[in-house]
Amino acid sequence: MGEVIIEMTRNGPYLKCSAVHVATGLEASAVGPAAEPKGLERIALAKLRRALAAR
Repeated sequence: MGEVIIEMTRNGPYLKCSAVHVATGLEASAVGPAAEPKGLERIALAKLRRALAAR
């Protein structure tokens, strides 16, 4: 897949995980409970993989 930048942003009890593919600039994100950062990261990466495959 190449290099990916992961960014986590907390807003109260919620967490937004964004995954950005460096080579293309394509971004995918997932929002959920702040207690599940690894799960949100896994979802954001899966969404990014699907978006890259669709290109």
